Amino acid sequence: MNPLSGIDFIAFDLDGTLLDSVPDLADAADKTMRALGRTGVSVEQVTTWIGNGADILIGRALSQSVDVDPELDPALHREARQLFDRFYEEGGHEKSALYPGVKATLAAFHDAGLPMAIVTNKPAQFVPHLLEEHGIADYFVDVIGGDTFPLKKPDPYALNWLLDKHQLKAEQMLMVGDSRNDILAAKAASCYVVGLTYGYNYGQPISESNPDIVLDHFSHLAEVVKLGS
Repeated sequence: MNPLSGIDFIAFDLDGTLLDSVPDLADAADKTMRALGRTGVSVEQVTTWIGNGADILIGRALSQSVDVDPELDPALHREARQLFDRFYEEGGHEKSALYPGVKATLAAFHDAGLPMAIVTNKPAQFVPHLLEEHGIADYFVDVIGGDTFPLKKPDPYALNWLLDKHQLKAEQMLMVGDSRNDILAAKAASCYVVGLTYGYNYGQPISESNPDIVLDHFSHLAEVVKLGS
């Protein structure tokens, strides 16, 4: 594995990258569907539906498919999204957990003075609490949710915003994620990108999206990012 030199900033996806959040998302989605008198959903289904934000997740749950029904009633979609937000908040995210090696690796980067950010498609209202709950909030200088800006991944808007804010060249920033949305956003911003194999990518191998580097374990990032270069 060849380390990347000159990396001065890392942007991380959240769900499927740092945090295994599917059990809580699936619970909230299942409760939402049942509250509406519709067929419930499983963890296995939700695993292949997340990554594009809550609106699309709920559209997929209502459609019982990764392809959202174009005839879906907008009023029903809005009601379902409101229910989902309520159930997800009330659930307390108790089943979510950091993946192995995440906290120690983030701590090492932080101690080395490497600035980091969160760039997730999860609604921004849920992100700070999750980071605090898992003891990693202090590691990030920026936290960007799916509704922070007008456009979310796979659009590079958030990554370009970070480049501008921190006065970085594209080759100085690394994006780390588990989904093709992360890979596409990074490539569009001309950043380096690491794809993790263990997350949620619609049931497809992350290698098919052609990230610069593919890793099976989060802690292997310490071998990729050459600190002090």
